[in-house]
Amino acid sequence: MDLLTVFLRTVLIYFTVFLMLKVMGKREIGKLSLFDLVISIMIAEIAVFVIEDVHKPLAAGIVPMLTLVVIQIGLAYLTLKNEKIRRWFDGNPSYLIRNGRLNREEMRKQRYNLDDLMTQLRQNRILNVGDVEFAILEPTGKLTVIEKEKNPGHPPKEAPAVRYEGLPLPLIMDGKVQDDNLAKLGQTRFWLKNELQKRGVHDLKDVFFCSIDHQGRLFLDKKRK
Repeated sequence: MDLLTVFLRTVLIYFTVFLMLKVMGKREIGKLSLFDLVISIMIAEIAVFVIEDVHKPLAAGIVPMLTLVVIQIGLAYLTLKNEKIRRWFDGNPSYLIRNGRLNREEMRKQRYNLDDLMTQLRQNRILNVGDVEFAILEPTGKLTVIEKEKNPGHPPKEAPAVRYEGLPLPLIMDGKVQDDNLAKLGQTRFWLKNELQKRGVHDLKDVFFCSIDHQGRLFLDKKRK
């Protein structure tokens, strides 16, 4: 009897949650802001609670879920009318790269390290940080990337110092030299320091991020005090 009760309650809760999400709209499925995520988790937890405890009346789960749906719909209409409330609930986009420069302060604020950034850039099919004009972390957690304009007709200003086959290699990350990657290039810290001095950098610790692509082009981002 208990198994049949669990089965029937599961079917009922399934269709109840399905209808609630349908009422809440495609916005909740297409993107999940922080507020949307909280609502979704709470509905899921309440649904599991009602299914597992067969001695609890269904109303003890359905009423809280309906309350959450009403709150969500009400706030959705409210945020349509008021931008301040919308920003407070949904948050603001964060520029991790602006005008081709890494925004170290914003990355620290969002607890976003260089490995996270490069991973998401690769997911956007961008291998070189130097090719990015803007990288915007949306309130949904998605990274929007806008590449720099490419001018194939213009030759590079300076000849590449070294060439190699492969993905762009980080040479300095947060002021720390990546000796393993230097070894892959067959170069040393002395070579790296000379290349940075040509670009006006005299201390490796003053560099937040530095990478080199397969054409030997260095991308350099200095620390800003």
